[in-house]
This record gives sequence, structure tokens and C-alpha cells, in this order.
Amino acid sequence: MNEGLQPRKGQGCAQGHTRVGGRAIPLLGTAVLGLLLSQLLPVKAPEPLRKAGAMQWVEAAGSLLGLTFLFTGCFLALCSRPDFLFTGCFLATCRALSKTPAALALNQTQHCKQLEGLVSAQVQLCRSNLELMHTIVHAAREVMKACRRAFADMRWNCSSIELAPNYLLDLERGTRESAFVYALSAAAISHAIARACTSGDLPGCSCGPVPGEPPGPGNRWGGCADNLSYGLLMGAKFSDAPMKVKKTGSQANKLMRLHNSEVGRQALRASLEMKCKCHGVSGSCSIRTCWKGLQELRDVAADLKTRYLSATKVVHRPMGTRKHLVPKDLDIRPVKDSELIYLQSSPDFCMKNEKVGSHGTQDRQCNKTSHGSDSCDLMCCGRGYNPYTDRVVERCHCKYHWCCYVTCRRCERTVERYVCK
Repeated sequence: MNEGLQPRKGQGCAQGHTRVGGRAIPLLGTAVLGLLLSQLLPVKAPEPLRKAGAMQWVEAAGSLLGLTFLFTGCFLALCSRPDFLFTGCFLATCRALSKTPAALALNQTQHCKQLEGLVSAQVQLCRSNLELMHTIVHAAREVMKACRRAFADMRWNCSSIELAPNYLLDLERGTRESAFVYALSAAAISHAIARACTSGDLPGCSCGPVPGEPPGPGNRWGGCADNLSYGLLMGAKFSDAPMKVKKTGSQANKLMRLHNSEVGRQALRASLEMKCKCHGVSGSCSIRTCWKGLQELRDVAADLKTRYLSATKVVHRPMGTRKHLVPKDLDIRPVKDSELIYLQSSPDFCMKNEKVGSHGTQDRQCNKTSHGSDSCDLMCCGRGYNPYTDRVVERCHCKYHWCCYVTCRRCERTVERYVCK
């Protein structure tokens, strides 16, 4: 096996990292990577493991220890230590890996074609863009953070991501929630690639183009723009390829996922803005250097959340000689390019019910004084709530000393919080 893809004898991985191509890569949970990549190879766990958590599924695949795992276009070497195995791999490709001999040695010229389960477009992308792996891992981490942050104050709080690849029905079916996750995942891949071009982490791209229009009085184009066009191109190739293969999944689900992925990339395009840095004596800002940069992924997630709240339910209906997705209640108009769409209605997520993918809101924290989605009335679905006290330790009485440090005391206070019954 290529030395860059597996630890040398006598060496483990640095805590929380593995080495790929000579670079230390942070290891992420199956949950995060499963979220981002399961759309690319939509396979399920073997039936006996369907209700097992991600960690148990990894353990069941222990016979594959030491094998290089393929993430639809990238590799992640596993350490021989079980604790790193638990946190280091994504098993949505379990079907393909389970058929691969444990002794198979994969190198950079053979690995893509020797692992089953990839469509031809993914194989080509894998062989020509191995360096994208680190960028995709980063995107996976950001998807989970952005999703949990965006829905922290709602009944559905994106916690299902942590069950990957054994999703509950809230993400397995064509629901409003899965629409958001697909859109955010597509946006995150392209966002990460565009930013990686800017930082010089990808040899196949560089800074984005300089805009043709003038930047305005007192401004000049400079710096290094985020390469959005390259990010969108490679992101679409990466995430959309399996949905374009005729033999995989229902046509309605594939059309829904392709549409929502494009909505995610559209939201990313809309986030491109002019950013500037001042120059001049004593910060006078007599002239500014400007470039085109993307907003943070959390801002894109906030945009997609707004679209999630107004998403349109669709049906797969014949129109002319082919079937198309059309709005269920307004089927006289086509689906708008800017709207998220879904095929199946979601539960209210008030009570725990794994059959419909609901975790329920029991023991969720709520805000007694809020009138929004995090209010105790809405979050607790009318069941009421219980108060409890929490002790918070924070810095206080801070004092600046010349020169140049700050000292603070640690203060403790008691706050009252509320959780749903």
C-alpha cells in the first residue's frame, strides 16, 4: 500500500489525525462523513445492523482493519487502533468494501478502478483529483456544524446526522429535512473547494478571476478571489454523478436530490460578495484592495433554512412524453429553480417515533420568554416544561495592565433554565 495512505510500522496516527499523501488529516466521525457522502453511494447497512449506531457498524466491519477506505473520489487510511477506527471512516461504501479482499494493496494508479460501487464519472474524478480528499473532509465537518447551528432552536435539530449511515426516515425519505441536507451538502462541497483554491491547497486551481467591471471609486481589484466557478464545477461532478445513473434509486428521488443540490449551489452563488481591505497612512483607508469572496457556510445555511421553511411539496407526474416534478397543490406551474422541494410530508417531531424518523422534544431545552420556534410552548408541543437551575462560571472584573496583558476573576452565577416534559 502507498506509504502516504497508511501509517508506517511502529507508528500510530497522531491523536485525531491520519496521514494521507504526507499530510496529517483530522479524523471525523462516520456521522459527519456519512451525511455528506451517502448521497453519492446510496446504500444501506446489512439488515441485522440497520438499528445499530455508526460505531457498532464500524466495529462489525472490523475485518477490514488496515484497509484503505474510498470516499467517492478520495481515500482515508485507518489506523490499526480501534479508537481511531471508530472515528476515522465512512461506511456508506460498505457494500463495495465488504466485497474487497482485506489483503488488497491499493496504490494511486489502481485504487479507483479496483473498488466496486463507483459510477464511471466518479472513477475518473477519483483518479485525476486525489488531492480533493482533505477538502471534502473539511466540507463534511462544516456541514454538520452548520446544520446543527441552523436548527438548534427548532424541533427537528439535525441530530439525525449523527446516526449516519443508518439514518432515520427523516433523512431517508424525500422529506423537507432531507431537501435541506442535500442542498447544504452540495453547497458545502463547492464552498470548500473554492476556498481551497484560494489558499493554495489544490494544485489544479488558483485564485478566482478578476471581475471585468471597475470596483468603484477609491477601490482596486487585488488579493485572491475565491474560485467559485471551479468549486461549482468540481462540486457538481462529485455530488451529482450517482443521481445521473439510470439504475440507481427511484427517478422521483433522484430528480428531487439533483434539484435541491442545485438550489444549494445557487445559494452559494448568491453569497459571493465584494470584500475589501484598507490601505493608507494610520489606517486612513485612502485606497482599498478588493476581491470577490464567499460568505461563511453558516450564512449559506441560514439562506437555505429560509428556503426550507417555504419548501414546496411536489409529485412526480407525466407532462408530455416524460414525468416531471410539479408542485402538488399548484401543478399548473413548474418548480422554481430557487425553491427547495420535497416528496413526503414530515411529522411534527413532537414525540419520539423512529418509524417516522422523529427523536421527539422531551428533555430539549426551551426559552420561556421567546415567541419563536424555541419557545417552550412550541418546542414542548403543549406538554409543559420543567425548570432547573444551572451554575455558570465566567470571566469577570477584567483589568488591563500596561503593558500588555489582562487579568480577570472567575465569577459564578446561577441561571434558571427550562426543559420540555
